[in-house]
Amino acid sequence: MGNYRNFKLVTYFVAHATEHVTKDELQKQIDWFGKHMRLDKVYLEPFRGGSFASKEQVLMCKEVFEKNGIEVAGGLTTCIPTPEGDKPKQRLFDTFCYNDKKMLATLKKASELNAECFDSYIIDDFYFTNCTCEKCRSEKEKFNKKHGITDGSWQAYRTALMYEISEKYVIGPAKAVNPDIKITIKYPNWMESYQETGYDPLSQREIFDAIYTGTETRDPRHQDQHLPRYLSYSLMRYMEDMAPGLNGGGWFDNFDCQIMEYYLEQAYLTAFSKPRELMMFCFQSLYDSLFAASLGHQLDKLDELLDNLGTPIGIPCYVPNASQGEDNVQDFFGMNGFPIVTTPFFPDKAKTLMLTASSAYDTDIVNKLKDYVAKGGKAIVTSGFVAETLDRGLKDLTSIRIRGRHVSTKDFVMEKFNKWTTVSASEEISFPVMEFRNNSTWGALCKGLKNEESFTLLSRDTYGDGQMMMITVPDNFSTIRNLPKELLSRLRKEFEIEGITLEGDANISLFPYDNDTFVLYNYVTSWANDSVVTLRIKGAKKLVPLKKPMWGPKEYVPYAKEGEYSVFKLLSGVGRFEGYKIKR
Repeated sequence: MGNYRNFKLVTYFVAHATEHVTKDELQKQIDWFGKHMRLDKVYLEPFRGGSFASKEQVLMCKEVFEKNGIEVAGGLTTCIPTPEGDKPKQRLFDTFCYNDKKMLATLKKASELNAECFDSYIIDDFYFTNCTCEKCRSEKEKFNKKHGITDGSWQAYRTALMYEISEKYVIGPAKAVNPDIKITIKYPNWMESYQETGYDPLSQREIFDAIYTGTETRDPRHQDQHLPRYLSYSLMRYMEDMAPGLNGGGWFDNFDCQIMEYYLEQAYLTAFSKPRELMMFCFQSLYDSLFAASLGHQLDKLDELLDNLGTPIGIPCYVPNASQGEDNVQDFFGMNGFPIVTTPFFPDKAKTLMLTASSAYDTDIVNKLKDYVAKGGKAIVTSGFVAETLDRGLKDLTSIRIRGRHVSTKDFVMEKFNKWTTVSASEEISFPVMEFRNNSTWGALCKGLKNEESFTLLSRDTYGDGQMMMITVPDNFSTIRNLPKELLSRLRKEFEIEGITLEGDANISLFPYDNDTFVLYNYVTSWANDSVVTLRIKGAKKLVPLKKPMWGPKEYVPYAKEGEYSVFKLLSGVGRFEGYKIKR
């Protein structure tokens, strides 16, 4: 594939540097990177914001990279200052107003320059628009009338506008200059907000040659996007389903990463998703930094791990294109040992699936769910999904009702073999109250306790040949990690994949693959500890580490048997990824 066996290592070179760097400076910088990692490719950007590099500068930079054995493609970031003499517009990050003729002329020119200099280029994720200037407001009404858009929303207008702009000012002009040009659109990490700002992967995949995925999760406490780190993995798999074979890679950066491992974990989880390229944004912010040096130290280890892994698998969570609701809740579960993959298409062939409030954006979701469960499927739905669909026919599947009450508790009870196990959390956790009718819905599988009352956290309804499980999600999704580990372990059993379930502490992810391998990762936090976890694996005879250990056993045998299941104990070290092969 390149300097690494399982991925190309690529970086991005921003326009300001393209415009000003000298040949000697660039060579010095490339030499520094060469001490720490083996770059395969660079995306070289002529235009961003107030910088527009000359063709001569672009070609000089391209020549220097190529002399160092580094493949070169183009780049484009659609940020632009207010044209001289014009009234400023209220635009987030100086993104384009796509009704501004001067800005559109610059967009066309930048796309043409990329086509002159390269055979492929990528558009950074500032391609969106949120402009509501006078021109945008007036043109919105005209555009909607012309295109038969009747709902009056910014969402419908912007997605249709961006499709047209892409064809007229980006793709068309570039291909007129270079018919062989391949253009990739990079999607941001904020999947559940795409539709409000013009992104629409489902339609745009038809006009662009490839897509790319933003896997930047950064420090969740110091950035504004409330993105759990598991998204660096799950969004890659989502986009792979969205456009099979066309997802070029995962793109992460070092911004807002006060803790080094927050940067490294973006790379790890992106790699676990089996990308074609690992994109490090950007060359300038990584040059002469500990971030690049630290990641470089880990790249061969990741490559060795990926040698042994098949295709990622998991319980599919259905998140339709252009949907929102319970934002990223599936990723908060994924960070805590629930092996979940997201998909934009209803996974009717899966043995088990997950539905959240986002799934309810599919107007036919209840009929699809009824058919799936009646035929023997197992659906795990969240309390948010129930809230969105009770009045759309879900009452046929469950007696659960929602009256708007909430309860906070730190005490929980689980049913096990007609006995009860009581456990406690370190702090109170708030949940919506999901009322149900006794013996129509079985709501005693897991419950929260408060004084002399109990509240279902895991319930079961049967329908036809299948069943619908409901998980009551905490009001604050991040407090999933604060649930007692015994309760988490019980909930994870509903997410068994290929006979594998994880038991033990929170903040550990399980990544399974279709060749009887899996990876464990214990996230770095200020309170994290190395942890002994339990794996229950159906039909397993032993586990073999994918990397020969410096100490510890070369293989693990079950310490217990429970029917068809073998029980293994493994150490999960903080910040260390470990892979295992199941021998059945």
